[in-house]
Amino acid sequence: MSRYLLAVDQGTTSSRAVLVDTQGCIKDMVQRDFTQHYPKPSWVEHNPRDLWHTVLDCCRQLLKENQLKATDIIGLAITNQRETTLIWDKQSGEPIYPAIVWQDRRTADYCQKLAESDPTLEEKLQKKTGLLLDPYFCASKIRWILDNVPDAKQKAEQGQLLFGTVDCYLLWKLTDGKVHATDATNASRTLLFEIHQQKWDPELLELFDIPTSLLPQVQDSAYHYGEVDPQWFGGAIPILAIAGDQQAALVGQCCFQTGMAKSTYGTGCFLMLNTGEKALHSKNRLLTTLAYRLNGKPTYALEGSIFMAGATIQWLRDGLHLIEQAGESEQLAREVDINHGVLLVPAFTGLGAPYWDPDARGAILGLTRDTGIKEIVSAGLQSVCYQTKDLQKAMEADGVRPVSLKVDGGMVKNDWLMQFLADMLGGEVQRSKVNETTVLGVAYLAGLQAGIYDSLEDIAKRWQLDKAFSPKMSKDKRDALYSQWQQGVKRIQTR
Repeated sequence: MSRYLLAVDQGTTSSRAVLVDTQGCIKDMVQRDFTQHYPKPSWVEHNPRDLWHTVLDCCRQLLKENQLKATDIIGLAITNQRETTLIWDKQSGEPIYPAIVWQDRRTADYCQKLAESDPTLEEKLQKKTGLLLDPYFCASKIRWILDNVPDAKQKAEQGQLLFGTVDCYLLWKLTDGKVHATDATNASRTLLFEIHQQKWDPELLELFDIPTSLLPQVQDSAYHYGEVDPQWFGGAIPILAIAGDQQAALVGQCCFQTGMAKSTYGTGCFLMLNTGEKALHSKNRLLTTLAYRLNGKPTYALEGSIFMAGATIQWLRDGLHLIEQAGESEQLAREVDINHGVLLVPAFTGLGAPYWDPDARGAILGLTRDTGIKEIVSAGLQSVCYQTKDLQKAMEADGVRPVSLKVDGGMVKNDWLMQFLADMLGGEVQRSKVNETTVLGVAYLAGLQAGIYDSLEDIAKRWQLDKAFSPKMSKDKRDALYSQWQQGVKRIQTR
């Protein structure tokens, strides 16, 4: 009898395969890093073969190490870095260009010109898609590839090419080209999907000049997508769930009730609040997105996206060589006063929500002769909390405040950071006992599809608290620190 769910997590810097049992416990994991490519300033690319081969290798090694066959796997689930854009040849399966990563800003000028051509355009886009006109999303990336790769536009119009986010590409590869589909959460990040009617929008396709034949079918997050071709793992495995990584984390954190929120601290930071059946229209430049779609019924969320969280600490380690390991940052931060006067605004690829300024660039402010490594590292950690505060303030201005905030991701192991986060937000921060909520969430969706779990309520019973952090800082001190941050952001804004 099949015993495990196999969850694939294809992220921005690594791919992972994770074995989850029917009780929702993670049994084993294999991870592979891959190379980031920066061909020009503000351009970020991945080699699609790296994405595919790291996923394939991780899955094969995981099965081998645990002496498992395809028949031991109930179903496979895919969660992925969102907005990263691929186009490949329908016949050969070969990508026609590297994957353009979500962080990439090459289409900023294109987006700005489009916005200037019609002052009402961004509002129209927001009403239809819940998103803003920004290089972050897929539409302008697709347009760039079709405009810049020889013969791409002609081939696309002739139906010879396929577009997909990473989940869609992996699904196509795993099924050996038999299935070209995505789920509603990933479709909702393209700037081409009408989130109220749940379909690709003809007007938006015309606006970006994108042929319909490029697009995948859109299915529920828990759905029988097809089967893994036996050539990959020695037997067929049903593919039972797909969800974008942040939506998967929302499910993994069991934020199924309206007002529940989670914040994931990985490469970037993504705060997502469940708004239930209502797609809340943000007046403060947050995104309205699909939380998940089950049995054809969408559940919506409000989301704030920060581009640089863990990536900031990675830069302090690999770019400036101020630390050797990310874990050192906690002790260094403990050794300096909270108000050390240094601000690090990590706008390395522009500013995300709620500013949406693709041309802003990072800065370290408040340097004196006394400034050392400890102050700069502490400022890097603090920047993550200040940016989360930006999102909290925007949500409050939209009339919603999280009833609880559950946190996950690589950075949340840092107790100093979590305490400072609670202090800045002025509310309780709850760290989950299981940190791998992204893979757990998509495994839950697969389990729901397989009938292992009866309902979302059944899944919610499994969430466990590791540690809660309550605010200890006075409101006056919090407000003073946050005011310094806001002044720092103004210094680098371009719009």
